[in-house]
Order: sequence, then C-alpha cells, then structure tokens
Amino acid sequence: MQLELVVLRHGRTEWNAGGRFQGHTDVPLDATGRAQARALGLLLAGDRFEAAYASDLARARETAQLVLGGRDTVLELDARWREMRFGVWEGLTWTEIVARDPALAERSATAPKFYTPDGGESFDQCCARVAAALAAIRARASDGARVLVATHAGPLHALLRVALGESEAAALTVRFSPASITRLAFDGDAARVIELNRTVPAATPA
Repeated sequence: MQLELVVLRHGRTEWNAGGRFQGHTDVPLDATGRAQARALGLLLAGDRFEAAYASDLARARETAQLVLGGRDTVLELDARWREMRFGVWEGLTWTEIVARDPALAERSATAPKFYTPDGGESFDQCCARVAAALAAIRARASDGARVLVATHAGPLHALLRVALGESEAAALTVRFSPASITRLAFDGDAARVIELNRTVPAATPA
C-alpha cells in the first residue's frame, strides 16, 4: 500500500518567539503564526487530501484549519499528535531550566531523547503514541492517498524515528521550523522522505 503523508509543524506562537517550552500548554498562534498558516495554505493549494488530522492543541488545530481553507476535507483531532509533555518545564526558557538544574548545561534544548522533565514524558513515550497514530492513519487510508497531519516538533522527530529507524532519522539532523512542511512516502513497510522542513515564504500578519 502506498501513502503520502504531508506533515506540518504549526505556525509561530508567542511562546515560540520567546523560546519557551510549550508542551501540552494550549498556546494559540500569534499574528505571525496565522499569517504563516495562510501562506502554507497557498503553498499547498494544489494538493488534494483524502483525510486531515491535527493535534487537538489550538496552535496545530488552527494551522490545519487555515491550510484547509474552503476544502471539504474533514479535520479530525487526535491527541496522539500533541507535542511532548514537558511537565514543570512548560512556560520556561532553556536558560531558566538550566538555572534550576545546572547538570542540563551539557545538553541541548532541542535533544528531548536525552531528558524527561518532572511531570513530563520521555521521547520513547512520544514515539509510541505517534506510532499508534500513524498506524491508525494507514489502516484507514486508501491506496495512493495523500493525508495531511498538523503537529509539533517533538512528534515530527518521533515520526521520523518510527518511519525511518533511529539511525537514519538521527542522520538527518533536522530542527523543524514553525510552519514547515515535511513529506513522507510509504510503500508497504518502507518509508522515504520526499521533502524535509520546507518553510513558507515570508508572511506578513494581517
């Protein structure tokens, strides 16, 4: 069975702009993020989607809604596509987090597989729920379908690991930008990246 997955990272939020960990905190898009989502919609205007899914957090949901625009594709919300849960870190910057726990100074803010915050989840746990969400999409999709998913950076990294394997995913060394597009093609159990972290042209808030 063949499937194309068009996966979006949501547009910018005020917390993205401030470098704050969002996790499950329901932070909406800011004006720039909404403009980015509308620009994504223009970029994907020629794509037909058999189905569309989004994290139930506002920033991903609104991104998907703005991208779909007037299409008759029904958007389904699935909490399995939520960002990683960062527990006590949510709302903090990496500088603030390291000030609380200096041992983290040797780590990167963008390397979640190396840490699990108090009250948060591990990268392995995120990978497990993303694997389940992907399996559900594949079980429902028609052969040759193109499906839209609007999600977050953590689940995007998890998806690469689930689809490609850990070593191939790690070799990509990608840092997903807000309002970016990643395309994956599945042919049976094999997956390949068609497009990785493509960003939209500069967008001006309305």
